[in-house]
Amino acid sequence: MPNELLWIIFAVINFTILVVMYRFFGRAGLFVWIGMATVIANIQVLKTVEMFGLIATLGNIMYGTVFLATDILNENHSKNDARKAVWMGFSTLLIMTVVMQIAIRFSPHESDTMQPALEAIFDVIPNIAIGSMLAYVVSQYIDVWIYAKFKKMLPDTKFLWIRNNVSTMLSQLIDTFIFCSIAFYGLYELEDWLEILLTTYLIKFIVSIIDTPFIYIAKKWKLGDQRA
Repeated sequence: MPNELLWIIFAVINFTILVVMYRFFGRAGLFVWIGMATVIANIQVLKTVEMFGLIATLGNIMYGTVFLATDILNENHSKNDARKAVWMGFSTLLIMTVVMQIAIRFSPHESDTMQPALEAIFDVIPNIAIGSMLAYVVSQYIDVWIYAKFKKMLPDTKFLWIRNNVSTMLSQLIDTFIFCSIAFYGLYELEDWLEILLTTYLIKFIVSIIDTPFIYIAKKWKLGDQRA
């Protein structure tokens, strides 16, 4: 299966699972998802792939679901819930980084076969995590702030797509620049780094468009719960 088709299917699956989590578990489901997605995205981002003839990293879809989750919290609950979720995601990533740095320092048994694989992933994670945590906090706070502003200016549900897309697209641009500058600069040739920067944002831009129907689903489910 070509990467491009697999990527589209992967995006639909991720967003579908997110809204199902919200449907069954409400705010708690979103909080859990944000913590889980933040960790998974920072592992997936270590994998480089080619799509549409361009170099890109994985993790962008999973990371995009975090922005959707905070937007749902902002829309259906409160700005404070969205901010709380931001710090929960940050704390989860920080704890994972610290715990796994200690874990890989244990001397493996002679029968162990996984130490090289764990080191290959988690020895790189600190650089990724530092860039990700800084980019995450800055961009998520900007996303929550922009969303709240647009919600106040354009409160009608018909403008939901505007506040969702504008807040996500702008905050993801900031996120991408901060993350790529800290995590990847120096690891690649400048030309490859610029290509990763541009393609990463392009992919995040597309992801923010794909997530639009799902925030409408979450909004409809919330309204349905209120009528029940």
